[in-house]
Amino acid sequence: MEKVREIVREGRRVAKEDPRRVVHSFKVGLVLALVSSFYYYQPLYDSFGVNAMWAVMTVVVVFEFSVGATLGKGLNRVAATLFAGGLGIGAHHLASMSGPTGEPILLAIFVFVQAALSTFVRFFPRVKARYDYSLLIFILTFALISVSGFREEQVVMLTHKRISTVIIGGLSCVIISIFVCPVWAGQDLHSLLASNFEKLSFFLLDFGDKYCEVVENDDTKEVDKRKKDFDNYKSVLNSKSNEESLANFAKWEPGHGQFRFRHPWKQYLAVGELIRQCAYRIHALNSYLNADTKVSNDIKKKLGEPLRRMSLESGKAMKEMSISLKKMTKPSSSDLHVQNAKSASKSLTNLLNSGILKEVEPLELVSLLTAISLLIDIINLTEKILESLHELASAAKFKNKIEQPLFSEKPKAKSFVSLRSIKCHDEHVVTIIEDDGNNHDTSKNDNRSKEVSIHEKHEDGDTHVHARCVSCGHSSVCDVVECR
Repeated sequence: MEKVREIVREGRRVAKEDPRRVVHSFKVGLVLALVSSFYYYQPLYDSFGVNAMWAVMTVVVVFEFSVGATLGKGLNRVAATLFAGGLGIGAHHLASMSGPTGEPILLAIFVFVQAALSTFVRFFPRVKARYDYSLLIFILTFALISVSGFREEQVVMLTHKRISTVIIGGLSCVIISIFVCPVWAGQDLHSLLASNFEKLSFFLLDFGDKYCEVVENDDTKEVDKRKKDFDNYKSVLNSKSNEESLANFAKWEPGHGQFRFRHPWKQYLAVGELIRQCAYRIHALNSYLNADTKVSNDIKKKLGEPLRRMSLESGKAMKEMSISLKKMTKPSSSDLHVQNAKSASKSLTNLLNSGILKEVEPLELVSLLTAISLLIDIINLTEKILESLHELASAAKFKNKIEQPLFSEKPKAKSFVSLRSIKCHDEHVVTIIEDDGNNHDTSKNDNRSKEVSIHEKHEDGDTHVHARCVSCGHSSVCDVVECR
């Protein structure tokens, strides 16, 4: 009884994890019930006989979870059966011309040659990726037709029946797969990449705060929540095989939704490879959160601001790329976050060059510099990922991102531009450009909006531009102005 309950719990878990699996199971049962009618319905059985079993076998081996996998297997099986059937008839005809004595010898030679050559070709990487199944079916069908044709007088009729039943079974699988709750491999690949972007962004958005967390009174307590928060990225490390199989299946699929027939699935693999490289750096960086060698609170306070900005801006760039991929729009807003992350990296480099770490212990220095080096490497990889995503967006003809209007423009409105410079306590200079839209309608004068552009200039010459629309009276325009 306990075993039954365990099986039921496992079944519920599998179904809850992906409800499409339940639908796929019903679809397989439906197709098998349909092709089984070749045995149950006497007129159909009289036409095909025992060869009707080939339709059932075709459904069992061809029907896969996604449309691309089913279509690829179905086309491979039909093409291989047609080709092998034609060659099998030709081989039987040539062998029969040599007489009763030479016929079995020639047939054995033909079977040996085609099986050996086909098996060797299966080792070719490109062939194995897309046509391995068709070569397997080719070997099987050729051998069966050649060998059985030696004892069968009507070899042409035998071949015709087998090819017909294979085509019927394959078409049944393809039709049900496409028109009954289809599962598209291309859509799954697209969603997988967007999810991987999001998982990396979760880590980077919080890493700076976690790493620079100041522990009072040297209390080295463990923060158990860290592992729970940062474990999501680990699934990205082993996503290569899944991405490659989905891309291979997606190439067989017809155009559907926003995905054209010749969608650039190969570019998805290029983006996915860069994402995995970034995930490996993040995996190494994660080890420094609970490293045995602790960085002193004093150093954390001195380097905390640029470290937080580097991690935060990289995480924002990843998050924006995830959203852009989901919506299939060009990732225009991610460029600003990448530039801000690089600018923070330069600020941190200037701090390190100023000799701030002269009195740091060697082991502490090695741990700190390694973490910083990994974070800088992640920023560089984020820039490469963004470039690769731009290439994908261009090849796939993603739409331009439609920016929502920050405030409504009224006709005949006048603009008044004012400029204010504010010097922060950390010697940053912030220039605020305000553009007030004056509305002639006095009844709505109290609710007018203001567009604010902030130019933040650091001591090292780097400038960061932020734009935001706030209502009049707001003093907190963006993070930079919080120090006013």
